[in-house]
Amino acid sequence: MTSVKQIQVTFDCAEPDRVARFWSQVLGYDHVGSACVDPSGAGPRLYFQRVPEGKVVKNRLHLDVRVGTGLVGDERVAALESECARLVALGAVRVRLLRADGVNESCLVMQDIEGNEFCLD
Repeated sequence: MTSVKQIQVTFDCAEPDRVARFWSQVLGYDHVGSACVDPSGAGPRLYFQRVPEGKVVKNRLHLDVRVGTGLVGDERVAALESECARLVALGAVRVRLLRADGVNESCLVMQDIEGNEFCLD
């Protein structure tokens, strides 16, 4: 049996080029048409395809943008808040901060420019 070496994450959206540009800036990826490509080749390719219907309900799958790895407490929240401010300037929307609860560390729920949920983790 052959093992998979790469994956592509595909998003349905109304404006593929605009959403691809946003995510390229978020992740530091190269913007290539309707896709975002990790310049190092390590991360998955993100592809954005146009669909006629709009987003209606919460995502069943979302991306976690890992900006607080290894940080805890106030230091972690400060890192999340700093990245949140950068992404809001790009057009993202802050939804809510989920504080550490003894099981999970703090994370910040956000939406991209078309309302797709993602987390700063």
